[in-house]
Amino acid sequence: MRKRALVLTGGGDCPGLNAVIRGIVKRSSRERDWEIIGSYEAFNGILREPMELIILDEQKVSGVHVKGGTIIGTTNKGGPFAWPVKNPDGTWGSVDRSDELLRKLQYQGIEAVINIGGDGSQRISQALYEKGCNVIGVPKTIDNDLAGTDFTFGFQTAVEIATDAVDKLVTTAASHNRIFILEVMGRDAGWIALHSAVAGGAEICLIPENPYDVNKILERIHKRITYGRGFVIIVIAEGAKPLGGDVVAEESIEVGYAHKHLGGAASRLKKELMDAGCEEDIRVTILGHLQRGGTPSAYDRILATQFGAKAFEMILSKDFGKMVAYKHPNIVAVPIKEVISTYNIVKPDDQLLKTARGIGICMGD
Repeated sequence: MRKRALVLTGGGDCPGLNAVIRGIVKRSSRERDWEIIGSYEAFNGILREPMELIILDEQKVSGVHVKGGTIIGTTNKGGPFAWPVKNPDGTWGSVDRSDELLRKLQYQGIEAVINIGGDGSQRISQALYEKGCNVIGVPKTIDNDLAGTDFTFGFQTAVEIATDAVDKLVTTAASHNRIFILEVMGRDAGWIALHSAVAGGAEICLIPENPYDVNKILERIHKRITYGRGFVIIVIAEGAKPLGGDVVAEESIEVGYAHKHLGGAASRLKKELMDAGCEEDIRVTILGHLQRGGTPSAYDRILATQFGAKAFEMILSKDFGKMVAYKHPNIVAVPIKEVISTYNIVKPDDQLLKTARGIGICMGD
C-alpha cells in the first residue's frame, strides 16, 4: 500500500501556490511508494462530511505553475481548533475539532501533512505538531511578514504589481500636476510599500512600522510642487497610521474570520492633508486584491517550486515540526515554533529602508 501525504493551502491566496503543489507532486513522483492527496479549502476538505479530497498526480498538476490562486482552494475562516458552529439562538461560536482531524488523518492513512500558509496557518501547524501530527509548513504571504525566511513566495509578484501601478500613476500625475496616493497591502509589515516605492521612484512611503506626521508629508509635497506645477506619488501600506493614531479598520461580520478588515488608509491621508492646508489636487488608488491575483512572476515560480520539492524531502527525512525557508542561497528547514514567535517587520536598520532614506524618500517621520 502506498504511503500518503496531505497537502493543503490556507489563508489568503497568492501567486505561486500552484507552483508549490506542483513541486511537491513532481518530487514525490520520483518515489514510487508515495501518493499526494489534496484537501479542498485548507483543513475543511478533510473535516467536512463527506470529505472533499483529491488525488494529486502529475497529470493533475501539469501546467498549473503558471496559474494564480490554488487548484485546491483556500480559506481564512475557522480551522480545526476553531470550527464555526451555529448556536440554537442563531449566534455563531466555535468548537475544537483537532482530535477528530487526527483520527480522520489516521483513517485515511495519511502519514504527513504539508500546510502551505502564512502566520495563522503555521500557528495551526505548530498546534497540530504538539498533538502528535507529522506537520511541515511552507511559508506563503504576499506581505513577506513571516519570520525565519528571507522571502516568502507571492511577495515578489505583489511588488511587481504595485510597482507597475506606481509607473502608471506617474504619467497621469505628471500630466495633471496631481498628488496620487497608492494604497497597497501590508497589515503589520510595510515590505510591499517599501519595495514598490523604491522601485517606482515614489517621493513618499508610509509603512505600519513608522507612524507618520502629516506635516512632514506636507513639507515634502510643497518641495515637489511649486506654483501649481509638479506631482507627487505617495505609496501607503493599508496598516500605516498617523502619530498617536490607529489603523483604519472595521470589525468583520464574516463567520470564522479572525481579523479586522483593513482599508481606507489612503482616503484618511487625503483628508488629513486637506485639513492641514494642502490645496493641490489629490487622487486615491487602492490596489486591494489585485496584488493577490494573476500569474506569478518567474522568481516566485522558482522559489515556490523549491519550497515544494524541499517540503517533500523533509517528509522523507522525517523532519517534522519545521517550515521550509529560504536563507540565501539555500533552502533550509526552521522550527515552526521559532517562526511564529515573532513577525518579520521593517526594522529601523533595514538596508532597503536606509537606501530609501538615502535617496530622499520621505518616510513620514
